[in-house]
Parts: sequence; structure tokens; C-alpha cells
Amino acid sequence: MRDFEEWLSKMRKSINGYSYYVDFDKVYANVDAIKVELNILNSLIGSKNVDVECKELLRKYPNVMKAIPILLAVRENEIYAQDEEGAFLYDFSNVDFKSCSIEQYITFMKKTGLLDLISNHIIGNLYDYATGVETGLDSNGRKNRGGHQMEDLVEKYIKKTGAEYYKEMYLTDIEKKWGANLSAISAEGTTTKRWDFVVKTAKKIYVIETNFYSGGGSKLNETARSYKMIAEEAKQVQGVEFVWITDGGGWKSARRNLKETFETMEHLYNIADMENAVFDKLFR
Repeated sequence: MRDFEEWLSKMRKSINGYSYYVDFDKVYANVDAIKVELNILNSLIGSKNVDVECKELLRKYPNVMKAIPILLAVRENEIYAQDEEGAFLYDFSNVDFKSCSIEQYITFMKKTGLLDLISNHIIGNLYDYATGVETGLDSNGRKNRGGHQMEDLVEKYIKKTGAEYYKEMYLTDIEKKWGANLSAISAEGTTTKRWDFVVKTAKKIYVIETNFYSGGGSKLNETARSYKMIAEEAKQVQGVEFVWITDGGGWKSARRNLKETFETMEHLYNIADMENAVFDKLFR
């Protein structure tokens, strides 16, 4: 029998890799896409008559406006703004000054503070400034990168076994491919389920879920209860085993529900288990 406390003590606080923090390739690509527009706007830096010069610049190069959203740390091409003078929807994707005049776009740049930023030497180069903004915005992508890190880690250990495996496979696809009857898990076909991984060996089909929780919360208790139920349902299906790979310091605060699942679920593993070649034994 495995000891739950010992198993829990091996949970990791983090699995963040070096590329987790900022995807600089993406940052550089996004800024380079508007490099020309940014360099044209650079001509306004330090302008003593920025309103007039900006108006002339927009007449000659209206496409420079597509660089404006990123200077405000906005991903969308349409920006809504309102005040006591009215409400406006500014489209920066294809500026033709029909829906809004040049003067209105200049008003937008004034009221958002962009013209002051550019004309008063607060910054020296808009390309460098945009790179900094993109770096900050990219930090919002950490949640998605974090979610994929655990999946990538699990996949690495599955690959090492040489077993036949599939990523993001639906329950119905498993039934079609191997003729398995998974109605006990799908509530008689009324619900669908997509597994993170499916491993097929000569004797069994392993359906796998994986996650990592660095922080606590009610979701962890719900997950533990849900996967405990799936494990019980899977016992009714011949030739199919449910495997759950989880880790993270967040489980320390949800240990009670996890312990209940641990004590009833045969295939509940963490990163330390994978490092100790649990898949080699399971998928042989």
C-alpha cells in the first residue's frame, strides 16, 4: 500500500520552464509586423507642433494607425471610448477616415495620452516602447503555457515507453476505433468526454487525464471528486483503465478530498511516480 502523506510530500511547487515567463519570439514577431508604422510615427517624437504634424502624417500614411492599439496595450483593432463629448468606436485595422475623421483620431490620441507621450520626449523610440508593451502583454499568456507544461511533461514520459498513444481523443472516437463500450463513463452516451491522452497496449486501453495546480481553491476538490467517480465508472468497462496524473503544491490545501480519491483509485500518480518509471510498468 502506498502512503498518501509521503506521496503528497513529493508534490512540486512549480514546473515552470525557462520559456514559461515570456515568449520572446512571439514578442519580436508582433512588433516586427508593425515596424514600418512605428518608425514612421517616430518622426513625431519631440514635435513642437504635434497636432499639425500628426495630421499631415496621417494624410500621407493612414496605415500607421494600425500601430496605435499596441501602444495602448490593447490587442483588439476596434477601441471604444466615450466622454462628455460623445461615444466613438475607432477602427484601427483599415483606417479610411470615413467613419471617423482625421481630427477625431487625433483627439483619440490626445485624450488617451499618446500624443503627449510621443511629443514630450517621454520615450525615445516607439519600436523599443512597443517591444516593452508586448513583453508585458505576453505575460497574460502564462496561464495557457502553464496548462500545456504538464501535458508536455506527461507526453515526454509516455513517449519514453514506446507505447501507442493519442492526444486529445474523444470518448466516441475510442469506441469507434477499438469497439470499446464506454457507456458506463459517458452516462449511456448522453455526455461526451475528451481525454488528454489515450494509450493503447495489447491488453488494455488507458484513458488519461492530467493537470497541475500551483494554487488551491474549490476547483481542486471538485476535480478530485469528479475523477474518483470516473475511476469507479471505468471499473465497469472491461479492458479500459482510467489514469490520473496530477501534481502541484495546491493539493496541500485540498488534501482531504485527494486522499479519498488516492485510497480508492488504482492509477493516481504524480511527477515523482513518472520519474520512477511508473509508465514502463503500466504500459508494458
